[in-house]
Amino acid sequence: MAPPVNEIGLFWLLLPLAALVSWFLARKGTDRRRGAQVDRLRSTYFRGLNYLLNEQQDKAIEVFLQIAEVDSDTVETQLALGNLFRRRGEVDRAIRVHQALVSRPSLSSEQKTQALLELGEDYMRAGLLDRAETLFAELVGTGSGAPRALAHLVAIYQQERDWHKAIEHARRLEQVTGDSRAREIAQFHCELAEQALARGDAGEAQRHIEEAFATEPGAVRALILSARIALAAGDHQAAVRFYEQVVERDIEFVPEVLKPLLACYETLGKPYQAEGILRSLVERYPGISPVLELSRLIEARQGSEAAARFLTTHLRRRPSVRGLGALIELESRRGDGHDTPALALLGELTRQLAEGHAIYRCTRCGFGARSHHWQCPGCKSWGSVRPIHGAAGD
Repeated sequence: MAPPVNEIGLFWLLLPLAALVSWFLARKGTDRRRGAQVDRLRSTYFRGLNYLLNEQQDKAIEVFLQIAEVDSDTVETQLALGNLFRRRGEVDRAIRVHQALVSRPSLSSEQKTQALLELGEDYMRAGLLDRAETLFAELVGTGSGAPRALAHLVAIYQQERDWHKAIEHARRLEQVTGDSRAREIAQFHCELAEQALARGDAGEAQRHIEEAFATEPGAVRALILSARIALAAGDHQAAVRFYEQVVERDIEFVPEVLKPLLACYETLGKPYQAEGILRSLVERYPGISPVLELSRLIEARQGSEAAARFLTTHLRRRPSVRGLGALIELESRRGDGHDTPALALLGELTRQLAEGHAIYRCTRCGFGARSHHWQCPGCKSWGSVRPIHGAAGD
């Protein structure tokens, strides 16, 4: 089994340290006794790395504790030990290790910065966000470890839903690293727009939507919020334009906008435009949502038999549990001698099967969900939750 990415990163951090420890101890003496100690320490160190790569964290910690007892002045060993404690959930022990490191007067400025950053991560893991915020803010103020400290501050402000501070520090992080944070900042403005809409302040919401567009032109979430504001104002034509832009910008958001878009067409008295976009989406979008909506439209105009034929043809090309459930419902409503109790049972089993599966998944961490999330609840990344396509998905 391949080790997790963060363990691989720790391995490459500790590997040169193993060589450094051997070299350092060898410099202290050339007698046979010291050489034996070097060999033992080197062997112990690589044994610890082996445990780590095999995900045997308990044994790895025991080994690194032994090394720390032999040479308590090895800063990198203490940092690695604290990191292991934090990752296995022993946050109190991690905090004690890193606090002891920070208090050492002999640390170089670089070592102290590293220890403070690790301590801040300990505080975050323990839920002590105020302590972590204070520590990271001090590091940013002194210019020590600024990129990592700023990234942690952005994460803290997201967790606290302090979107104004999240925007401020994300922009500072952009300046320090040169890497764009446009997608995140646009999402933060959309969060502020959502809050304004909840208060009934459409003007404030519109200002944040414009900021989102200025940061990330064509931001999908900002387009959806614009459509909501247009609908609230009774401007269905504008809402249609925004929803159609969403589809053109990112077709994977079809499940989020299809029903309100079709409702707008109905209100505007444009059923043929609705049929046209549905037929286009059936060909372009790999999911079942537009197929189901088009089958309902066909049933309303031509009857359930025509709708059933359409669904059957499509399901032969792209099998779908939700599509099968819709077909069973159609057959049950036709009432032309079919075994209705058996169909009802089959329909119930199909419904339970569909409800038991996630229809959205994060493309970064694999988190599955039944509904869409703008921010993944698992890895906290923005815009990474997408519809799952296939028999059990959309």
